[in-house]
Amino acid sequence: MYDPRQLQVLVEVARSGTFTAAADALGYTQPAVSYQMRTLERAVGAPLTSRYGRRVRLTPVGAALARHAETVLATLRTAQNELASLVSEGGGQVRMSAFQSGCVGLVPSALARLRRTHPELEVVLTQTECAISHRLVLSGEVDLAVVCDLDDAENPPDPRLQRIPLLSDHRCVLLPADHPAANAASVSLDELAGERWILETVRTRFLAACREAGFTPRIAATSDDQLTIHSLVAHRIGLAIMNELGIAAHAHPQVVARPLRGWPTRHIYAMLWPDLLKSAQVSAMLSALGSAASALGLGAAVEVSGDSTQPDRDC
Repeated sequence: MYDPRQLQVLVEVARSGTFTAAADALGYTQPAVSYQMRTLERAVGAPLTSRYGRRVRLTPVGAALARHAETVLATLRTAQNELASLVSEGGGQVRMSAFQSGCVGLVPSALARLRRTHPELEVVLTQTECAISHRLVLSGEVDLAVVCDLDDAENPPDPRLQRIPLLSDHRCVLLPADHPAANAASVSLDELAGERWILETVRTRFLAACREAGFTPRIAATSDDQLTIHSLVAHRIGLAIMNELGIAAHAHPQVVARPLRGWPTRHIYAMLWPDLLKSAQVSAMLSALGSAASALGLGAAVEVSGDSTQPDRDC
């Protein structure tokens, strides 16, 4: 029987790539991590890692054990969550992560609904990028994550995780209310080639789309804060792009949003280990998210299985 603490160390070593980083993440010393790994290797009877410069990689045996370790640790977390629910009689805790516009446009409404139905349930929320949320779910640092389509080439969703569709939304252009295109039903990038732009830090997809449209955008400002972006557009500093979910939370009387033609639909879903569906707290959180998503009136939830969607990297 393998020690769950040693399995947790193995999973963190696999994630971080060094014993030192794993020690920092777990709150251990580096010698303690090395000792746990040596003890686990003796129990397995084979090397679990090999060194490449300053980093370590899992051997085939180590990789196989790490996959099983993630499942084992997830099952233990489910048991802990379920028992906490029974002991606390409706209380307990759910750890959740979500990307920025999800935190702004979806999660607050869901938490308000949850407070009415489960007032004793505590939710610990972390705002982070979708790819990081994926890793947090895998490592067990959060119970579930609200994410948008991942780039399957760079961050393939782990097939062991459950994905529950919530809603879909579209990319829009934010314009001053008196802009010539403000009354158009939709706009395209090539129609806005001469404009100045306010861009978020993550802009790879947008810049690529501009190149495809035959121009390089003039960047007036960079901001990752959605309220700041709305205010900059209102003061005619430049145009911006934003998904409907983020726009819904920051209505500005001097800013209008128009759908951006040619941009793929973004699909938003909850992601978690399937065993956690048995948890009363997690089920309550998922129900609140589903109700909040339906109330937004954006695109209907769709099945998000593999190749059926085109990912929007700029979440």
